[in-house]
Amino acid sequence: MAQSNIKVAVQKFGNFLSSMVMPNIGAFIAWGLITALFIPTGFFPNESLTKLVDPMVKYLLPLLIGYTGGKLVHDQRGGVVGAIATMGVIVGSDIPMFLGAMIMGPLGGYIIKKFDQFIEGKVKTGFEMLINNFSAGILGGILAILAFLGVSPAVDGFTGALVVGVDWMVAHGLLPLTSILIEPAKILFLNNAINHGILSPIGAEQIRTNGQSILLLLETNPGPGLGILLAYCFFGKGTAKQSAPGAAIIHFIGGIHEIYFPYVLMRPLLIIAAILGGISGVFTFVLLGGGLQAVASPGSILAILAATPGNAGSYVANISGVLVAAIVSFIVGSLILKTGKQTEDLDEAARKMQEMKGKKSSVAGSFTKQQGEVPASVQKIVFACDAGMGSSAMGASLLRKKVKQADLNISVTNTAISNIPSDAQIVITQEELTPRAQNKVPDAYHISVDNFLSSPEYDKLIDQLKNDHTTSKAEEEKRVSAENNTDSNDGLLKEENVFLNQHFSSKEEAIRFAGSVLVKGGYVEENYVEAMIERDNMTSTYMGNDVAIPHGTEEAKKNVLRSGFTVIQVPEGVDFDGEKVRLIFGIAGKDGTHLEILSGIAITCSDMDNIEKMVHAKSAKELMAIIQRN
Repeated sequence: MAQSNIKVAVQKFGNFLSSMVMPNIGAFIAWGLITALFIPTGFFPNESLTKLVDPMVKYLLPLLIGYTGGKLVHDQRGGVVGAIATMGVIVGSDIPMFLGAMIMGPLGGYIIKKFDQFIEGKVKTGFEMLINNFSAGILGGILAILAFLGVSPAVDGFTGALVVGVDWMVAHGLLPLTSILIEPAKILFLNNAINHGILSPIGAEQIRTNGQSILLLLETNPGPGLGILLAYCFFGKGTAKQSAPGAAIIHFIGGIHEIYFPYVLMRPLLIIAAILGGISGVFTFVLLGGGLQAVASPGSILAILAATPGNAGSYVANISGVLVAAIVSFIVGSLILKTGKQTEDLDEAARKMQEMKGKKSSVAGSFTKQQGEVPASVQKIVFACDAGMGSSAMGASLLRKKVKQADLNISVTNTAISNIPSDAQIVITQEELTPRAQNKVPDAYHISVDNFLSSPEYDKLIDQLKNDHTTSKAEEEKRVSAENNTDSNDGLLKEENVFLNQHFSSKEEAIRFAGSVLVKGGYVEENYVEAMIERDNMTSTYMGNDVAIPHGTEEAKKNVLRSGFTVIQVPEGVDFDGEKVRLIFGIAGKDGTHLEILSGIAITCSDMDNIEKMVHAKSAKELMAIIQRN
């Protein structure tokens, strides 16, 4: 158990480090292009434009990483303090401080988060802005000074030791052995920390002195992954063999290395193929003098070619290293696939990868959604979310309406994932929750959606169901009657709980506002607000169509005193994990008494014309009337 916990902790740590880098890949690409084009050894040397290179790698990239790290911990305020703290390590060193930014950014976010928690509820009205601004400035300044005096020299010393180690490995021909660490690190999602936290800063120094760096090829080489995918193309079985060609294109051309991880997880011995391929590729780079004059990110063959120095020898070296790595990993991978028993489950491997990553994977959905045909004689469809209180109820309402319009006698209900009935035939969840639902009812047909209000999956499912439904009319009428007997409360949506023209700097601020309304209205206990924050962190409460419905976790249901709603209009929008939200429906549900009005809200919000009308409503009565018409 302890070993498993350590593995999970390492995986989560790797994902957190990766999350600091991935949003800023565009900036790395911009710096890489400018470097490759305009440095003295570039394609179009330009003495003026090359002045952009050093400031970008020394200031821009570390500041972006520091800001992102702080924001991951404590939204906007965390990002600002993280950036201020990062400035200390930048100024305190002559080398690019990517690693220092990965330390100071999250630390700054953590410090300001703890300060905000300490003063919560203690600041007098009217002094909030003063306290917020000065606390961020003072704490950020202190952290910048500490970073300048302590962290920067420490990271400098660590980096210097790494440089000496790298030089020693190069001198003794041992650099290829780094693949023993790098290839497994990819599976643990530590690759971005290694590549951008360690290799890129050292590589940037080598570029400034030598015009290129071999270190920038160690992690980005797509050869090992390509060889493994090609082995599956020839010697794999079932879904794995069928999907491998497409995955190979995405990996090699698109540079998304993550897509080959499930194939390795299906046959863990394939990590040997990846390591040997990596070692062979690096050996070829060293032998032929390969290297890049800019960071290649993502690890696409196109990015590698774009960052290769403009001479024939460099192109030969870099292309050869990629090809050799692919050939070796293909040969070893083919032997492993041919000689071992193949019990391949690509869906399970993709779910395992997503669990390891700790959040939704951009490629896992391409595997988990491939699961055969919709079952015959469907009688029960279940929408499931964490608490069974908000998003699943809205989705169920919309699909129930479509089922009725299609004259299908099929039960559509909603529940918490932990309560999915064993006889559920089709289960619909948000993409992030699908693995949990599949573990709960593995025999059901699972559908993942990323937008509960307007997912194309609904119409696709209806089309498939039209040819086969067996629930009797009497059974359907009995079910509808039971649903309609749920205690309704026309007074759940109250004018005093509708707020217009609100402005929020972060989704957490917006959710806390919604929670405070529910607390003041006597709908929930105070600790329900924290459960609303926790629920959104687990899986975003963004529903699509500019709508979010923050609500508590399943555990927090005991803190609900009675059902209630608040509607918050945010004309300028507030960011919910990259999605703009203009309407917020805060929800507290007790014993299902909120489901009828939630159904009406869902149907109303499925039409963007209604969304625009509510966003521009001039009074609470006007907004409520739009909902009640549906």
